[in-house]
Amino acid sequence: MICRILVAAALALLPAAALAQDSAALPTDPAADWSVATSEHRIAVEGGKIWARVNGVIGEGATPVIIIHGGPGGTHVNFGGLLSLADQRPVILYDQLDSGMSDRPENPANWRPERFVAELEAIRKELGVTRWHVIGHSWGSALALEYAASYPEHTASAVLSGTYLSTSHWITGTNLLIRELPDDIAAVIRACEGRNSPEPSVCGPAIAAFYAAYNGRPDRPAASPVMLAYRARYGGKGFNETVYLTMWGPTEFRASGSLATYDATELLHRVDGSRIMYVVGQYDEARIDTVQDFVALTPGAELAVVPGGSHAFISERPEVSEAIYRDWMNRIDARESAK
Repeated sequence: MICRILVAAALALLPAAALAQDSAALPTDPAADWSVATSEHRIAVEGGKIWARVNGVIGEGATPVIIIHGGPGGTHVNFGGLLSLADQRPVILYDQLDSGMSDRPENPANWRPERFVAELEAIRKELGVTRWHVIGHSWGSALALEYAASYPEHTASAVLSGTYLSTSHWITGTNLLIRELPDDIAAVIRACEGRNSPEPSVCGPAIAAFYAAYNGRPDRPAASPVMLAYRARYGGKGFNETVYLTMWGPTEFRASGSLATYDATELLHRVDGSRIMYVVGQYDEARIDTVQDFVALTPGAELAVVPGGSHAFISERPEVSEAIYRDWMNRIDARESAK
């Protein structure tokens, strides 16, 4: 999932010059700057058009991969570092309808899981992909699972990272994590979640402490020059708070939106577990013990834990994260080739 407090904090890390940088002045050689796409696309879906970009050429290299961002209401930007995978296979990033670079009709009738899954199939058809790996992060994990269950013939594998599959499991997990914080911080968060919430000036620091522990740890590396260039190119429209509030709710600990009763765990028996991998950070909001329950419901599935990582492990531990995804897809591809 994602939170507007976390998004604001991430933007605060960017130098004003980087945010204001004219994209025309940025490097244009993809070999030197992966912030440049090989191709960009606007693809018609129910409700409008979504934006997608490809590094690499579909039909060349290994089986393509598409990366599904979280939120709801998030964007592809935090996954730019995974474009390094394009040295072996085409890498597809996109923004879901109403966020990032995609159209923003702002119609809540579009904010349904099945419509977001249909976006993926529209991208596959438009780009001419026969079969691909799908990597979903957080809310994107649920979409990856739903896609794999609906379109097994087009799914080489599904990676469910920072795994969200069930609101009840997620809320139980985040509330258990609150208990692990210092008593004074935990008490403030519980008060802020109550009927008579303190002022934002009281709640903000306590909630920020939760995120520093479980979603954006302070020891994460500084953004590279290429990542700054990438954010300058594509980060302008960014996160859509309205989608998050409508589908999820005010915080990671309380779901009051349309996903309040969401549960995709019944889909786990419909997928080939040998093609499913779960990835979580050691300090992830998606608690390891919760994800182990999902693994047990998916015979043959694998679980990888990123040491020292939180829910934002892809940006916190980029080399380890990339290695996990790369090794997984290479092994699946080798297995397919051996048939």
